[in-house]
Amino acid sequence: MMISVILLAAYVIDRMIGDPRSLPHPVIGMGKAITAIEKAIRRYVSRPRSLRLAGILLPLIVVGGAWALTAGILWLLSLVSPWLMWAAEAWLISTTIASKGLKHAGMAVYNELRKGDLPAARQALGMIVGRDTEHLDSPEIVRGTVETVAENIVDAIISPLFYALLGGAPLAMAYRAVNTLDSMVGYKNEKYRELGWASARLDDVANLIPSRLTALLVALCASLLRLDWRRSLRTVIRDARLHPSPNSGYPESAVAGALGIRLGGENVYHGIRSFRAYMGDPLRIMEPEDIIQTSRVMLLCSSIFVCLCAVAAWIGIGGWAGI
Repeated sequence: MMISVILLAAYVIDRMIGDPRSLPHPVIGMGKAITAIEKAIRRYVSRPRSLRLAGILLPLIVVGGAWALTAGILWLLSLVSPWLMWAAEAWLISTTIASKGLKHAGMAVYNELRKGDLPAARQALGMIVGRDTEHLDSPEIVRGTVETVAENIVDAIISPLFYALLGGAPLAMAYRAVNTLDSMVGYKNEKYRELGWASARLDDVANLIPSRLTALLVALCASLLRLDWRRSLRTVIRDARLHPSPNSGYPESAVAGALGIRLGGENVYHGIRSFRAYMGDPLRIMEPEDIIQTSRVMLLCSSIFVCLCAVAAWIGIGGWAGI
């Protein structure tokens, strides 16, 4: 029973307060640790083969350290009071979820588009994507926002909850470390090709099951929101594998099919053009309301999944490392 309560409490905390800047956030600490460890590695290692071996060491230290530190904190708190440990566990899990932050980021773009302020909308989009946004028109701004919100249904919500169900706050925090590593060093460019390969692969493996669960959840939510759930599933089957990521194509193609729009296309990164395979069919021009619909799908997916996790915990499915 307590496991279910903790999962539900963590989700409610995230929906209510998100990530207030007045409180320390574990991901910031992870980012600083990754930067410090990377500097230390590069100080002593420079040959490509050695960097590749160090690429295995980096996630072992960061991910293992995140798990061990979280488990250690909860154990110490349990010596004081189990209630204190349970409260800390709920808060720690909430920091791995970002449903409120994801909705806020999407709405920031939507609000500027509704006002007709394209420069402000481009700037708001630039805060959440890596692509160049300076010359995007309204449909392309919508596309970038929908893709980002859809993709992060997995990274920011479903995966953390999935691992919290399996292993409590320690495993949820370990997943967040995996995701943070991938966002910082998991690139295929010259700088990180050798050092970041293991981090990128680990992120792919960690999101393998949650991404596919998310596609099914999106189709379910599409039916509840009176969108086209059949087309959502058909689009996943047809297009998800076309995405360069083994996981991101599942939520993106599911959302594209549900909304009847086409995602993917040409993006520009630091002045360099890159084409990403299309997902979905261009049945109509994308409009700002697609951001609203994607946010609704995201929030409904997260609500349904946390309830499923709570039920699974209630009947004893999964494990628990924190209590």
